[in-house]
Amino acid sequence: MNGSFEGLEPGPLWRRFLEIAAIPRCSGKEEGIRQYVLRVAEEAGLSRTVDRAGNVLVRKGAQFSPDGAPCVVLQSHLDMVCEKNLDVDHDFDRDPIRVALEGQWLSARGTTLGADNGIGVAAILAVLEDRSLIHGPLEALFTVDEERGLLGASQIEEGFFSGQILLNFDSEEEGTFVIGCAGGADTVFRLPVRRRRQSGGRGLGFELKVTGLRGGHSGIDIHLGRGNAIKILVRALAGLQETIPVDLISIQGGDKRNAIPREALARLLVRPSDAQKAGQALEEVFREIGSEYGPVETELSWSFAPQKAEFEPLQKKSQDLVLDLLRILPHGVLAMSRTMPDMVETSTNLARVRTDLDQVEIVESTRSAHAGALAEVRGSLRALGRVARCELEQPQGYPGWPPEPDSPFLCTMKAIYRDLFGKEAQIKAVHAGLEPGVLAAKRPGLRMISFGPDIRDPHSPRERVNVASVERFWKLLVETLRRLAGASE
Repeated sequence: MNGSFEGLEPGPLWRRFLEIAAIPRCSGKEEGIRQYVLRVAEEAGLSRTVDRAGNVLVRKGAQFSPDGAPCVVLQSHLDMVCEKNLDVDHDFDRDPIRVALEGQWLSARGTTLGADNGIGVAAILAVLEDRSLIHGPLEALFTVDEERGLLGASQIEEGFFSGQILLNFDSEEEGTFVIGCAGGADTVFRLPVRRRRQSGGRGLGFELKVTGLRGGHSGIDIHLGRGNAIKILVRALAGLQETIPVDLISIQGGDKRNAIPREALARLLVRPSDAQKAGQALEEVFREIGSEYGPVETELSWSFAPQKAEFEPLQKKSQDLVLDLLRILPHGVLAMSRTMPDMVETSTNLARVRTDLDQVEIVESTRSAHAGALAEVRGSLRALGRVARCELEQPQGYPGWPPEPDSPFLCTMKAIYRDLFGKEAQIKAVHAGLEPGVLAAKRPGLRMISFGPDIRDPHSPRERVNVASVERFWKLLVETLRRLAGASE
């Protein structure tokens, strides 16, 4: 382990995590990390299987446990959300994550860290290698393409794994047991656009850019009042158009469907005589936006600078349609839970916009704890797309995980936590997609729970993991395996 990280506990987990951080593993590009996991399993002398989707299952026999102990599935996903700041030079297909330790927090330099779900993967590998732990029979399930909609888990065939209990490590709040989650699905709008044949000196090219927003997970963080860079950019353009004529060339913003957009930019033409007036108008617009978001978005920034036009500007009808649609499309919390205090029930994330020569593509990602509410929001988005004459795509989503707060298994887990730490664990369902909801359909009767260390601002370059919480997470995992194996004190 690098000298900067010497002394971090548990050492085997951190050693594996730092090795994982050096392996490119964006969603859909998990071959490198898959081979790494298979190599670790082979070196440990463990059986391993890869299914057609690329999910990996590793089996390890019981250690020091009574006969008849239940088989426990340890589950995490191999991929990570690959997000970076615009001013950071990083190739996620080639470059290792640059990890930094500051006090009790591990983070990355200008990119996502991949603690979601790399810490979970590292913990499982550490368990598989450790010959001193007490546990019953284990199955280690490493799924692929989780971050793009639980796609790897969805393709697992019945019988691929056989455990009776599943421990998922894709949670981000230490001391909390997650027992349920929302379902979700995307809507893709493709809006045909027409361009002027020749702008011929109609204006000067400029780029209006919004940066510095916090972003974050579009489920876990959707209720925190953070700004959406696409929405803020469109609002600024609307304010600018009230002052001077503007010809829109392109608009881009956001990236991953499950991340709140942090940055967005528009390229446009303004008349030479209006250039100074444009800057003054934007100063006023962003002063108002800044005062509104100031308590949350302390690093919100914008720029308006000359930029050569890559295309001819849009015809006015196309421009109005694009900006109106982006302004109307919903973003944020749509309904709070009527049964669980402070829990979001239904939300939607205006996740991404891209402009090509003859088309603008917009992605909206919707979540809900209720299948009917999810279907209703998707229906309203479908109706909006028809009104705007968009080509629509609504891929199949993923199911939610209905919570069972009175289950005997949860009572067992609460007792383990209480005995270990002398306090009660928090119990919650989360407004995010988790793989247990999908995996339960593959094996009816599976007893499931999710827990993990403290990870802040996942899905954004602010992502960081608390070092001390990882040590406590490991202690909980080890004790859970011992107790589930039926071992005596």
